[in-house]
Amino acid sequence: MFDSPADVSTRLADVGYLSDDAIATAAFLATALEKPLLVEGPAGVGKTQLAKAIAEATGATLIRLQCYEGLDEARALYEWNYKKQLLRIQATSTDEDIFTEDFLLERPLLKALRSSGPAVLLIDEMDKADVEVEGLLLELLSDFQVTIPELGTIRAARKPYVVLTSNATRELSEALKRRCLYLHIEYPTPERERDIVLAQVPTIREDLAEQLARTVATLRAMELKKAPSVAETVDWARTLLALGRQELDEATVAGTLGVVLKHASDQAKAVKELGLS
Repeated sequence: MFDSPADVSTRLADVGYLSDDAIATAAFLATALEKPLLVEGPAGVGKTQLAKAIAEATGATLIRLQCYEGLDEARALYEWNYKKQLLRIQATSTDEDIFTEDFLLERPLLKALRSSGPAVLLIDEMDKADVEVEGLLLELLSDFQVTIPELGTIRAARKPYVVLTSNATRELSEALKRRCLYLHIEYPTPERERDIVLAQVPTIREDLAEQLARTVATLRAMELKKAPSVAETVDWARTLLALGRQELDEATVAGTLGVVLKHASDQAKAVKELGLS
């Protein structure tokens, strides 16, 4: 998918994702070594967006498995269409096999393995899933295959590019980590966030993007319930343009703070510490 880290940087920039050397190198190595890429870091730093950008930059299909507590094999890998099976049983008196692909319902993991074209499999927020889901993934991540008891082993028609993300709310197993390359992403520096804003909102003035990035960095330094994400910084930039604001003065910050801070206690703290009251 990628020829070099420089190729990653160029192609991701073409779709509006500004990478740094660590991101570009990890994304390239995932291609070169055919290994899954585990991307960890706080919420809102662009982990999910990286997978989306890789899919867009390479023309691959994005297949997403959103993890959550209670996620099981039937939602992640496959399940059987029991209603269709029952109708088939009632319609025939033969010993026809009812465990065939005719009754198989693909879920994201199986869909990615069976994709005939290039695919990016995004396993998003892995840390929200139960530990049992990690066990389900081990065979897929090491051998790009899964075993379905009724059908046997299904191997990847074409190995997908796999990105797992984690907000590090719990420690992932060593067995899972061994199968992956690892990339940690932190919030960008104000300079890099300014450049991200300019890439995503090209009509904004550079000095206003700079003001935004530095103000967001100040907010993140506070002890907030939820720090502003990079996407929310971009939303703030678009908000200022929509309102026709040319400066990020105190009145503008106070009037638009809800774009980046989504808890009343965070807004109150910011108003106090920024001297907006």
